[in-house]
Order: sequence, then structure tokens, then C-alpha cells
Amino acid sequence: MDAMEQDHSEREKNAAVVRLADCIQLMQADLVHANPTPENLGRPVSDVLMYDPRDEWTSIDGRIILAVGMVCGSPDFDQLLHRAANSNAAAVIVKAHGATLEQLRAAAVRHDLAVLVAPGGADWTRLVALARTSVMGAAVDAVSGIRLGDLYAFANAAASITNGAASIVDPLGRVLGYSTLPGQPIDELRRATTLSLQEVDPPAFDADFKTVYASPRAVLIPGEDDELARLGLAVRAGGELLGSIWIIDPGEDRREAALDALTRMAPLAGLHMLHARSASDFGERRNGDLIRTLVDDPAHASFAAAQLGLDPTRGLAVAAFSIIRPEAGSLESVRDIHRLLHLVTTVCNLQFATSHSALIGSVVYALLPCEGAAPRSVHRRVLADIGAYSHTISAFPVAAAVGGIASRVEDLPGSRTEALETLAYLLQRQAGPPAAGGGRASAVGLVEDHRVPLNLLKIGAFIAEKGLGDHDDFARIRANDAQQQTEYLDTLREYLASNGSISTMAARLHVHNNTVRYRVARLAKDFDLDLDDPQKRLWLWLRLATMDLAAGAEPAAAR
Repeated sequence: MDAMEQDHSEREKNAAVVRLADCIQLMQADLVHANPTPENLGRPVSDVLMYDPRDEWTSIDGRIILAVGMVCGSPDFDQLLHRAANSNAAAVIVKAHGATLEQLRAAAVRHDLAVLVAPGGADWTRLVALARTSVMGAAVDAVSGIRLGDLYAFANAAASITNGAASIVDPLGRVLGYSTLPGQPIDELRRATTLSLQEVDPPAFDADFKTVYASPRAVLIPGEDDELARLGLAVRAGGELLGSIWIIDPGEDRREAALDALTRMAPLAGLHMLHARSASDFGERRNGDLIRTLVDDPAHASFAAAQLGLDPTRGLAVAAFSIIRPEAGSLESVRDIHRLLHLVTTVCNLQFATSHSALIGSVVYALLPCEGAAPRSVHRRVLADIGAYSHTISAFPVAAAVGGIASRVEDLPGSRTEALETLAYLLQRQAGPPAAGGGRASAVGLVEDHRVPLNLLKIGAFIAEKGLGDHDDFARIRANDAQQQTEYLDTLREYLASNGSISTMAARLHVHNNTVRYRVARLAKDFDLDLDDPQKRLWLWLRLATMDLAAGAEPAAAR
């Protein structure tokens, strides 16, 4: 072996060694090293192990051990450190659980072992995935100098190495990053997905995605019609599917090299995607927590407003959005609601040059600024835009509502309540199968657009809560209809909707005036009703209107 070959072999050998310091740097999990020394930071790392005191240890050499449930000072913890040190483990990760850093440092020094302290709220499952992916990523780090989690920079690096435009996609079909290198060929599918940041077909139902997910290596997906062929790679961490990378085929002469390079990138891609997801999850959770504080906790609303950069002297209104679909909890419904969040964020950014939106539960919320002479016109335009574009994110329509303007941040809970009440009313009216001949349009509106039915619903809830209608004339008529299969309520509804006019009622029902007189007379006689009494008519009209609204029916006057 000549000197050049020997030097190359030595470099390959050194490159394959993953040090503990490399893993700590790549994990970026806020770990605190209890006893950092050059010796333990340079320890080689081979894998990760979740510790179970009942397991028989076979090969622990070079492993990072996660001490789940262990407490410093307990016999189990001391036994773990003793076994780990004697088995040449790389390090132990533990949570403090009340122990001081000095206590943990003393235990680490006593056993001459690297001990890393994880935050109390850290998710052990995520730590395992991060640690294992960091080990693999450090071993194949061919894309250095990129900030972990920057998927756009990683896509550019992947595109440069493989000579083809790259896109990174999550399991829901969202485009998380794409390359922007000039001169690389793209097709219409690439243009559409990068503009919408969403795949045209959901990965769960796309045969090409299924082919890529089933392969442990990068594979070639032939193009169809005018589409270019692509190289696809499934990205996983700890067995969990994180998404996929797609490279436009660089051509037959470069294809094999690109497939090999893409396959070798898998561990590092998993590391970047894990960090990107953690950062995204943190941002969404933080936004959600701050917005939840604004709308639920008036005492701390000013603090949350400051964290979000809101001007407390200007008015705000809470908008609420939802997808009108018959079932919830499916993969498709989760995908739709996240796409709705993206749409709301995009529209608000375009309209206000900023967006404060978050997904809380199954509802997307947005804080709409109240600027200019006609803020409600702007709010109405935002709703109209989101309704108009809703077909691009889901086959189902959208319901969108805006509560009243809150002049102070402490008043935002009231605006949120109005938005949710209006949203529930719109969802109720749109519920059920679409009419024959076409689907339903999106339902959008401001709270003032539906003030009357919303107030009537509150009156109906008050009547039911206080038991004010348990034994009144309306309850007797309703019970009789249910027991005897009569239609007295329909007669009463039409009579009140016609303001007591026999001719108007006859025209509405397409019957003779005498038929109407007979029905009204029977109604008055059988239930001893004085329909000339204005207070009685008002009460019966309230009971009918609130019942119809609560059932999701159109008010009688509208029908």
C-alpha cells in the first residue's frame, strides 16, 4: 500500500469514529454535561440503549444509555453507573428529578463516566430518536456547515450533490423545504408543489410514495406524461417515518451516483428533519400557548401580547376557522386542518404583513388587527379570501367567523367567545349531506351578521336551563304531536310566520282559506290557546324560533 492509499484509508477509519462530543452537538437537546473532560468527550459512540435493570447486557461498549425513571442517589442509579462504567459505555443520560448538578457530578466522577442531564420536561422517545440519528448522522456527515433543521439549506446541499432539484416532504404531504439552485430542470408538478407547499395527492394514497416508503434505499420513480422522473428516499429516525426526499432525475449517466449519494444522506436527513420538526413544534406550541393565554387568561394577556409583538393600544378581533366534514380524527382530517392553518397564515400575512395564528384543538385561530377606517371590511375580505381558496386545501368547505373588536387585549376572551359561537352556528347550519347537484360552499361571517339567531339561541339555552318551558302550552303541543302524530306545531309555526293572516297562511300552504281557519280553530280549541293575546304569541314564537335554531333548521320566517 503506497502512502496515498494509506492516508486515504486512515481518513476513512477516522471518519467512521463518532465521538460523544459530536453526538451532543448534533442532538441539540439542551443536555448539560455533569463532568466534561477531553477524555469522556472523545469517547467513541456506537449506538443508543434504553436502560431496563432487568435486561441482560450483552454489548454495551460505546453506547449512550438513557436512564428512564432513574433517580440520582437511588440503588438502581448507582448500579446503572457501575455497570455502565465497567461495560465501557459512552455516556448515561438522566433527568435530575430534584438532584443538584453537584450531586450528579460527584456520581459521574466517582464512576469515571460521562453523565448528561436532560431537561425535566424532555420526551424520552424524542431523545432516543435524536441520539440514535445523531450517531448515524455524525458517521456520514457529508453535508457539513448547515444549521440543523434548516431544510431549505439541506435541500440545496442535496440538490448540489445529486445534480437534481430537491424537495423534502412530510408524511402529510407538506413540502418542508426545496432547493433553489439555478439552472436545474423542473416540471409543472414541481412548480405546483413548491408554490402551494403541498403535494397534489396525499402520500397515504399515492403509489409512488408507497414505493419509496417500502424501500430501504433511494429508488427511481419513472415519470408519467410530461412529468420528469424522480429519485425518492424515505427518511426515518428510530423506526419512525419522518417523510421523504425527492430529487428530479439528473439523467442516466449520473443516476447511479445520485441514488448512492441520496441513500447515504438518509441518517443526516433524519437528523435535520427531527430538528426541524422540533423547532416547528416548539414554534407552533409557543404560538398556541400565547394565543391561548390571550383569549383565556386576561390577567396575563398583556404579557402574551408583548411576547407576540402586539400593540395593546390597537384593537384586535379573534377569528376562528374549521373544516366542515362529517368525521374527525382521520389522517385526512388532520391533514386538512393543518393545511387550513397554512392557508390562514398565508392570507393574514398577505393582508396584514404579519400573522398571529395557531391550531388549538381542532380550531384554527387568528388575531386580526383593526387598522384603518373600516377594519370590519378588511376582516370580511380576509374571510372571503380564505373561503375562496378553501377548495385548494380540502374537498370539504370551510367555516370561518370573526368575533367583535376588542379594544383592549383583556377583552379578547369575549371576542373569542363570539367567534366560537358564530362558528358553531355556521357549522350547524352547514351540517349534513350536501344538496343534490353539488357540494356546499364555505360558510363565513362576522358575529354581527348573525347577531339575531345567536341571541335567540342564548334565550333558548336560558329557557331550558331555568326550566321555564317545561309545562307551558308549547310543551303540551309538542308532546301531543309526538304521541298522536299530529302536526299542530307546523300549523302554529305557519300561523305565526304569517302574522295571523289567514290568506297569507293559505297561500304559503297552498290550501283553501277555510282549511286554514279550521286548522287554527282546532289548535286554539284543543289546547285552550288565546292566539289574540300578543304576549302569548310572543312566547310561542320565541319557543318555536329557539327550537328550530337549536335543531339547525332555518328560522321559520326565512323558510
